[in-house]
Amino acid sequence: MQQGIRRLMALAAVFAVAFGAVYLIRNGPQGFARLWAGGKAAENQEFRPEHYTLSDRAPLELGDVQLLARLDEEYIKLTGAVVPSVVSIDTTGIRERRLFDGYGRMRFQSVPTQGQGSGVIVSLEGHVVTNYHVIADQEKIQVTLPMVNGQPGKQFPATLIGEDRLLDIAVLKIEGDGKTTFQPLKFGDSSLVRPGQNVFAIGNPFGLGETITRGIISAVERSLSDTQKDLFQTDAAINPGNSGGPLVNLQGEIIGINSAIFTPDRDKPGFQGVGFSIPSNDVKDTLHSILERGRPVRGYLGVRMLEGGVVVAVGPDSPAEKAGLKENDVITSFDGKQIRDTTQLINLVQRTRVGQKVALRIWRAGSEMTLEATISEGQTETVEMPEITQGKMRDPQETLMAIGLDVRDLTSQERVRGFRGVVAVRVRPGALATNLIRPGDLIFGVNESLISNSIEFYQFLANSVSAQATTVHLFRNGQEMKANLPALPRKEEEKAEPDPSPTVPQDPQPEPER
Repeated sequence: MQQGIRRLMALAAVFAVAFGAVYLIRNGPQGFARLWAGGKAAENQEFRPEHYTLSDRAPLELGDVQLLARLDEEYIKLTGAVVPSVVSIDTTGIRERRLFDGYGRMRFQSVPTQGQGSGVIVSLEGHVVTNYHVIADQEKIQVTLPMVNGQPGKQFPATLIGEDRLLDIAVLKIEGDGKTTFQPLKFGDSSLVRPGQNVFAIGNPFGLGETITRGIISAVERSLSDTQKDLFQTDAAINPGNSGGPLVNLQGEIIGINSAIFTPDRDKPGFQGVGFSIPSNDVKDTLHSILERGRPVRGYLGVRMLEGGVVVAVGPDSPAEKAGLKENDVITSFDGKQIRDTTQLINLVQRTRVGQKVALRIWRAGSEMTLEATISEGQTETVEMPEITQGKMRDPQETLMAIGLDVRDLTSQERVRGFRGVVAVRVRPGALATNLIRPGDLIFGVNESLISNSIEFYQFLANSVSAQATTVHLFRNGQEMKANLPALPRKEEEKAEPDPSPTVPQDPQPEPER
């Protein structure tokens, strides 16, 4: 026992000697003094400044990088010329939210809303162009001018002059104080924009105030939906709050209005290097229409069509009738652009200038031919056209009840994040959509047509389901999926004898897109 204790003490002594030697080597004799005094010696010791020498010479002279130095100065000059014309927009309003109780009864609740965005001054009088989704359904609009000489920019109320919901453009007027002068930016010619061109995006991301980012035009003629085509794609950083701000070229001219970003995460959007801008020529056209006539002017052809561009009715004394279009003609191209679906054709017609002559390539009775139509102004009221006989199809309201799906439009915040479509809020038990579509699904298309709001969605859905099997395209938990809805039988078919061995759907769940 005593021998074991002696061995333990010997090991402790060896460890203490080894520790002391290492400590002495690392800290010197002063280290033992600090250790012995419990650190008091270190507290009383006077601090001795360290000797140091910093470099006073840059690795390169500006003369060695003359091109980069000039480029740097020109970027600064461009920023100084453009930023004074870009404003921040803050909005407040009230939104009615639909709620359902445990018995399926619907009620409404008023919810206050707030939003942020950007805009650009385009006139000496203080007219501002922004996105429609920035100010949609908002009661109060406040504009903040950029910072001047380090001082916060002035704030003014703004009024809505007019909007173009199809193009996602709104025109505001700053209610100034009579003393403040506005610095407008000039519109550039967006038809000259080419991929690879240097561009700058200016706006108010996340409410931070005037911010400028640089990139290139990644592509032209991109599409977010059938109502927003021919957009510019850019890799200049665009984030929530940038919507409505300008995309400018090297001369500081507006070549686009920033409108959306691509993001796979609906709840946590972030810049992925893909942003979209509305070309300036389209914006300028609708600006003139709103300022001069109080509303956007739409082109009008005067036809009613089925999917695939099939003409089923021609309006009397319309541009279509004057051009020689007839029932059962198939429009294959419009002004040189191939037609993919009816919604695309309607969009092209509406965005064509009034009075412009366009070539219509059509298929009639087995042969192709070209007609020329002069686009007139779209009518604000409903144009009476011949009724179409389609047999005893179900009433659209009856069809929607059978589908059993309630949706809502996207909020302005969701649109700022770049999302398009509608959100499913309720699926009634035992309906066609049961087990196929779930509350919270983001629905963006019906068959081959993209949709942008609930009215458009219900119209497409009712017309399609009453005649054919219908595919609804949606996002669920960040994954693109599709739900296949069966056709609703016609009323004549409902009278037939029931099939003794009805077919049971094999896979009622939406299928991921491949």
